[in-house]
Amino acid sequence: MTHPPHSSMLSPCPASSKHHRSGTARRDATMGWGGRFLRTTSGFRVGVARPLCAIRRLAVVIGLGVSISVGGAVSAMGREPLGESRAAAPLFLAQGTMSGEVTATTVLLQTRLTADPGPGLNQQHDIDGAIGYVRFAYGPAEEISANDQADAADETQDPLAWQRSARLTEWQAVDAEHDFIVRVELTDLQPATRYLYRAIFTADKDVLDDDSVSIGEAASFLTLPEPRSGASVRFCMGSCMNYHSFMSGVANGGGPVTATEEDRLLGYPVFEALRDLEPDFFIGTGDIVYYDHPAQTAARTLPELRRKWHEQFRFPRLKEFFERTPVYWSKDDHDFRFNDADLMGAREPSAVVGIDLFREQLPLLPADDHDSPSYRTHRINRHVQLWFVEGRDYRSPNREPDGPEKTIWGAEQKQWLQETLRASDATWKIIITPTPMVGPDRASKRDNHTNPEGFRHEADEFFAWLKAEGIDNVLTCCGDRHWQYHSVHPLGVEEFCCGALNDENSIRGVRPGANGSTDPEGLIEQPYLYSEPTGGFLEIAVEERLGNAVLTFRFHDDHGVVLYETNKQSPLD
Repeated sequence: MTHPPHSSMLSPCPASSKHHRSGTARRDATMGWGGRFLRTTSGFRVGVARPLCAIRRLAVVIGLGVSISVGGAVSAMGREPLGESRAAAPLFLAQGTMSGEVTATTVLLQTRLTADPGPGLNQQHDIDGAIGYVRFAYGPAEEISANDQADAADETQDPLAWQRSARLTEWQAVDAEHDFIVRVELTDLQPATRYLYRAIFTADKDVLDDDSVSIGEAASFLTLPEPRSGASVRFCMGSCMNYHSFMSGVANGGGPVTATEEDRLLGYPVFEALRDLEPDFFIGTGDIVYYDHPAQTAARTLPELRRKWHEQFRFPRLKEFFERTPVYWSKDDHDFRFNDADLMGAREPSAVVGIDLFREQLPLLPADDHDSPSYRTHRINRHVQLWFVEGRDYRSPNREPDGPEKTIWGAEQKQWLQETLRASDATWKIIITPTPMVGPDRASKRDNHTNPEGFRHEADEFFAWLKAEGIDNVLTCCGDRHWQYHSVHPLGVEEFCCGALNDENSIRGVRPGANGSTDPEGLIEQPYLYSEPTGGFLEIAVEERLGNAVLTFRFHDDHGVVLYETNKQSPLD
């Protein structure tokens, strides 16, 4: 097999009212733990910290033995300190916090300690990191919300008594080698339970006083149900988030340019629509950043590459969404090296850097885990199992002639995929692939499974294997292509492509039978291809209803409007 290269170089327009969801009150209630929201004239919700007196009580309750001072209102340009100025330089979490790889009993929590408050960039067009220490406090949302209600009713009572039983992670040192990122794995969690968590941070864990310790905004995640549970689950999926086209107003492929000046301060409008849907989790299927856009200033050095992540995740809309929604991440070409990149060539960034940096920046694997493969599978409930395949780390050179030896997956990953599919008894088996397997796509490309001069042999061989093995109800969901579609392969495998998240990165798309497509003969059936380019996302829901398991796919535009819906049903046992 081909092994991925490895190195220690990187050790560890707001939604309109008609699209508004009724879950806002519930979402605000679960914020709890000292957080509340104000809504600006644009409809964007801005976090406001708990009063200083309550935060000081929190310090005693959670066992820090010190008082804590935090910032006051979080404005559009960051947090304003309360009280006297700090003796040391203030610390911030300009990119917020996020959770990833949630299961029924585990999750990864992550934050980045910063010297800049955000969301505005500094003079170097970056968000500088800061050295210090971070730990997380967390607990079940039901307990936290109940005591917040007591706090609101009577400020003279101890409003945070529930936190005597809250769990605390160990202090983690923050350093430049890891880009000032801290990642912690929580274990022994309860299935199907919403947890709240907050980052606690300081410049020196051995000198803790009123002016040295801060607490981040309240965040949350929902653990998955038990694998055999029939509980309903709903999640969303998106890809191809092009910062340059969004900020510059220059379309990347002919899509509409709709971002306003307010959007360029707050971030992609699609994240308001995603927020209002309140999915249980989100899947980012690659091209989360674009190292090679714009081409004339493509990122090549480590500081330039890291800056792409800092500028993307400092937007308030992204921070708010990811602070409440756990994510599973996959990488594609632009957040690996450059367009259609494989492992070959000396062009920077190298494959080694691309692999390590993706693991560094996102909660995909525990901190400092350089050995575990990035392909994995998660059982969502009794009806759905997800497979996340790796499309860059093991691939053959793109220009190699197609045939039995040419592979995107590599022999070991392919064997794992077949063995785990064969062993699964999930009603539906969904393969999350960064690039398409059915398409159609443009015939001129060579880097995915639909391309005749790319890797089509591997896809056709795999689909034939599924049929021969009698493994039914296998579907693929992909990113990469900047248009939304639902297609059906001649062997019956269905594919749903989520398209681009922002309007400026959307493309009209390719139909079966089109000249210059990977399907000039029109063998692929295509129930849906959006009529006009738009940013947006794919929503997937599974539930038990009227004696059937029901799997629903909905395509939305970037304001949450449903453009297409289809579902599949299977009788319950």
